[in-house]
Amino acid sequence: DTMDTFFDSSWYFLCYCDPANDAAPFGRDESDRWMPVDQYIGGIEHAILHLLYARFFTKGLRDLGLTECGEPFNALLAQGMVTKDGRKMSKSEGNVVDPTQIIERYGADTARLYILFAAPPEKQIDWSEQSVEGMSRFLNRIWRYVQRNIDSLKAGIAAGEGPALTELRDEGDIALARKAHQVTKTVTEELDERMHFNTAIAAVMELLNSIGSYKLREGDALSQRVVADAVRRLVLVLCPMAPHLTQEIWDQLGGSGGGADGINRLIHAQAWPAWDEAALTVESIEIPIQVKGRLRDRLTIAVGEDEASVRERAMALPKIQAHIGDTPPRRVIFVADKLLNIIPG
Repeated sequence: DTMDTFFDSSWYFLCYCDPANDAAPFGRDESDRWMPVDQYIGGIEHAILHLLYARFFTKGLRDLGLTECGEPFNALLAQGMVTKDGRKMSKSEGNVVDPTQIIERYGADTARLYILFAAPPEKQIDWSEQSVEGMSRFLNRIWRYVQRNIDSLKAGIAAGEGPALTELRDEGDIALARKAHQVTKTVTEELDERMHFNTAIAAVMELLNSIGSYKLREGDALSQRVVADAVRRLVLVLCPMAPHLTQEIWDQLGGSGGGADGINRLIHAQAWPAWDEAALTVESIEIPIQVKGRLRDRLTIAVGEDEASVRERAMALPKIQAHIGDTPPRRVIFVADKLLNIIPG
């Protein structure tokens, strides 16, 4: 049992570097080209024996001159277990969910998104059919929006990159452009730095909500470019997690440049979208105004506005006056750019 599991699994990854080699397990040139592995993802049960043995074998093979690599894996992510009804999902328990049934009913992208969205990858998740349906509704919302606005979106994409923030004057245009750039940055950082797919997907959901709320001006070239850029960014940042739907939409929209050349290019071959730091700068925000911890109104303030100014304007709001009257507050809790909580006297 030890020889055909732990022994072989301690160096099999080196064979993957040179799979067509019929003369040796692997060649030095190929192993040096590919190793070490950038990111190892596996169950927590691998974190001791398998990974310990893999390091031991790799160092031994290095000492024999068969590879230059001394550490096989640069980074480890121990993924959480999938449970069902509170029990570990396994064949012996008889509670395994057949992915074929999920894929046939909802599609592969729905299954992928549900697993990624349910929790951070290192956490345990409990399988929920209801949550799977929620992911399906999310993807269908994207599809329906694109189909309803296909002509405007194609026209906007064919016109080129999205407009610079300095070109925009309409508040709705500015808000959507800002959101598109913010989500681009958020998803990039969540995937690249933290591998938090759930928060990346949540950010894409926020962008879809902003796109859906945007008032597209039919026949207005600038409006078409704004919404087309937001949709283009949405499908590009979502494609690692939902490759099938996003590829289909990419084809429909004419790819990166319109015409046959754009249509025939895979979405995964496109450059990852960049973001404009200037577009991320927000001059004003809306914060909640609470009375004894309960939300009573909201107030739009300048970013960084001082407590005295926010307090004075909040106290003058009719809804706040109705709850505190003319009595000076006993205490005011102010969190800059976040909230103001008034404790009446």
